[in-house]
Amino acid sequence: MLIVGLGNPGPMYANNRHNIGFLVIDELVKRNSATKLSSSSFQAELFKFSNHFLLKPLTYMNLSGNAIAAVKNFYKVEDVVVIHDDLDLPFGAVRFKEGGGHGGHNGLKSTDEKISRNYIRVRLGIGKPEHKSEVASYVLSDFNQEESKHLDIWIAHTCEAVEFLLNHSMEDTSSKYSIKNFGLK
Repeated sequence: MLIVGLGNPGPMYANNRHNIGFLVIDELVKRNSATKLSSSSFQAELFKFSNHFLLKPLTYMNLSGNAIAAVKNFYKVEDVVVIHDDLDLPFGAVRFKEGGGHGGHNGLKSTDEKISRNYIRVRLGIGKPEHKSEVASYVLSDFNQEESKHLDIWIAHTCEAVEFLLNHSMEDTSSKYSIKNFGLK
């Protein structure tokens, strides 16, 4: 299985809401003592544990599909899981979905264009700004102080869900690990 976390490369984006996928991959690498693979030709950070790959595309969000397709094709991986932020869910929500639209998310749009929509999505709710005109600055801003208090628990929960998914169906995983939020506004 290829498990992808979406985000933007570089220290200025490291703790942005848009980078929650990267944060989950970083934790999965630690938890599973994943080995770093040579990945310069993929424009990505690539790790492996057991028969699974962990990927952080190092292109910007709108080109994520290039790295995903390159790794998927090179290693002939059938099953892909993409972990990403979702404005339509409240902060702390975890949802699972196969296929569907990109909802304006440039990382998903790029992925859909390169590998089709047939992959599992782990949707992590980041809430949304009050005004639609603030979306870009909102997703590229860091989690606030209250949200930051819950990040470690939320990331650990998501990692457990992804690890469970490796040996179980999406439906079973969704039933066991979906959460609505952390009770924050």
